[in-house]
Amino acid sequence: MNRSRTVVAMLAVLVVLAGCGGSAGSAVSGGDSDVSMTVQESGGGSGSAEDGATAGDTTQNVADGRSIIRTGEVRIRVDDYESSRSNLTAAVEARGGYVADTTQQVHDSDGASWSSGQVVLRVPADNFSRTMTLVEREGTVLESRTSTQDVTDQVVDLQARLDNLRAQRDRLRQLYQNANDTEDVLAVEKRLSEVQTEIEQTEAQLQNLQRRVAYSTITVEMVEPRPDRPAPDHWYDTPVVAAFLESVHGVGVVLRATVVAGAYVAPYLLVFLTPFAVAGGLVYRYRKRLPGGGGGE
Repeated sequence: MNRSRTVVAMLAVLVVLAGCGGSAGSAVSGGDSDVSMTVQESGGGSGSAEDGATAGDTTQNVADGRSIIRTGEVRIRVDDYESSRSNLTAAVEARGGYVADTTQQVHDSDGASWSSGQVVLRVPADNFSRTMTLVEREGTVLESRTSTQDVTDQVVDLQARLDNLRAQRDRLRQLYQNANDTEDVLAVEKRLSEVQTEIEQTEAQLQNLQRRVAYSTITVEMVEPRPDRPAPDHWYDTPVVAAFLESVHGVGVVLRATVVAGAYVAPYLLVFLTPFAVAGGLVYRYRKRLPGGGGGE
């Protein structure tokens, strides 16, 4: 009975220490971590390039500076979608990155077709700026923006919580080995399972942040220009509504051209016809004064 009470008391102490350790995590700097970072991204052709990023590497980066997540979004107009996608894929892989996801749509209207799509690139953080420049040079930039997120405090908090949970797990394993009573074994086993679940969840959160810090994300949206409509083989193949609208447009063009032409010609007419008008008026008045020229009696 005394042994059971001792085990229960030690479990209570461990729970209290867990709460204290979790609340104080933000004030504790993270130490070296032994969490494996062997993660394969779905859809990535070169996911193994990310396997080398370990928790220890990220912790070292935190010690040297800040843990920054960099993202970029670029929208460009390209001459050929397939060619541009191949160029970006080759360039990113040459810089240690990979293509995480691709989408493509083929548009078709009035016999004309063009493509658009999106490519998600993952590149090492050190190559983020260079890769952004390369992407923008692939076509005509319609929109481009970048953003950063400082997650240093989150990484440190998660690392401190992880260290505390592992320490609890070690103490619980010692209790489990020393427990003889069935009730004590079940109590320790239940708490050990809860701590292990918390460890796995915390590891997953920490690894996700570390991946995003180590590999920046660039989302590239590419669109081909819409080609001109092909001309019909014969003029009478033109749709009736289209022919009527084109005629209306033609009438408007002729009217505008007439007005513009009149505006151009008016100064010339004013300059060159005024002398003739004045001379004609003088001749008319002179002839009217002559005898018999005015249609007299």
